[in-house]
Amino acid sequence: MPNDQTTSGADSVRLIAFYLTQFHPIPENDRWWGKGFTEWTNVTKSLPLFKGHYQPHLPTDLGFYDLRLRETRHEQIALAKSYGIDGFCYYFYWFSGHKLLEAPLEDMLADPESDMPFCLCWANENWTRRWDGAEHEILIEQHYRPEDDLGFIKSLEPYLKDPRYIKVDGAPLIIVYRPQHMPDSAKSIAVWRAYCATVGIGKIHLACALTHGNWDHRKYGFDFGVEFPPHNLQAHNLAPQLDFQAKYSGFCPDYSEGAEAYLQRQHAAEDNVFRGVFPSWDNSARRGIIGTAVLNGTPENYQHWLGSTIAKTRAEHPGGDRLVFVNAWNEWAEGCHLEPDRKYGHRFLEATASAKAGRTSGTWVHAGAKGDYFAGPNAGRNFLPPVSNKSLLSRAFRSVRDLLTLRKLRKRQK
Repeated sequence: MPNDQTTSGADSVRLIAFYLTQFHPIPENDRWWGKGFTEWTNVTKSLPLFKGHYQPHLPTDLGFYDLRLRETRHEQIALAKSYGIDGFCYYFYWFSGHKLLEAPLEDMLADPESDMPFCLCWANENWTRRWDGAEHEILIEQHYRPEDDLGFIKSLEPYLKDPRYIKVDGAPLIIVYRPQHMPDSAKSIAVWRAYCATVGIGKIHLACALTHGNWDHRKYGFDFGVEFPPHNLQAHNLAPQLDFQAKYSGFCPDYSEGAEAYLQRQHAAEDNVFRGVFPSWDNSARRGIIGTAVLNGTPENYQHWLGSTIAKTRAEHPGGDRLVFVNAWNEWAEGCHLEPDRKYGHRFLEATASAKAGRTSGTWVHAGAKGDYFAGPNAGRNFLPPVSNKSLLSRAFRSVRDLLTLRKLRKRQK
């Protein structure tokens, strides 16, 4: 049943869902990927790769929406709030003054009927052609020019001043996705804080996503870290137990094992870490045979993880604001969405409301490569262990060496 209660009371925990805006065409994507490209392009071309593999993920209630329509955003907000989501964290794509996918954000800002609290996460990565295998071909690059620190925070100013903007300890919350890429994060942060102090925003609360390795957010000068699973997921690869229809060299961990590893992490109040969860994960729509497909990403397992995470958040943050981040509201091409789909309908949303109300099973309901995933005598068929970059480089070096020294030619002559 929907939950009409959002955040209230001293014991409350706010649920913030990451939100992708790539559901409308833009000239850059037309140029890079073909006319009319949106996130739905990847979603609808996906196919099952192994027995029991749930693909494609297709929407129900909201359909194949276009975020240029305000009605779509209003429906999303009403749906999210009715099941206990307290805010959206929109990805913000900014490249030395050039913005991408910004139209829904700007329209949201101008629309008072979009009455959902929100914050921004600067997705400060290069855009590459990784979806079609050419990961080293850069489409648009983050340059981090000297003037960018001031330019970036100025671009956020209208959002930070909006009354709907999410605050932590009374200060607007800004998240950075890849602080490791910033050449001097401490300098950038100092510029941002100084500017906000002079334009009436005052103090800002800076957090960074804990992505791409285990590290301490404080060394980059941030106030908080935000867990961002499935990044740094610790679990065994169950792909050798599955029956693949074609060659596959990706990662198929079990949801319960990865989630349990996250739950076992200890965060004291002084560590300043907001916990995160995901409902399910399968980016094979984008990455194909080298993707990550998490097994057993079911509403029941998600409800247990989210409920346990909420309980831990209450214990770890006895005072101040309590936030839990859900990845994500609508990452359809990564099989990671709370929005209703054809297989589960509203069940992930219902699980969200139940977990927030303190109702969980107390255990992992689904686990392992069994049931729907049982492969029988063909287990491991077509699975190729992933090849490391080091191995690829070594192989390339040997090929060049053999060519230059004519070793292959000599072997043929023997």
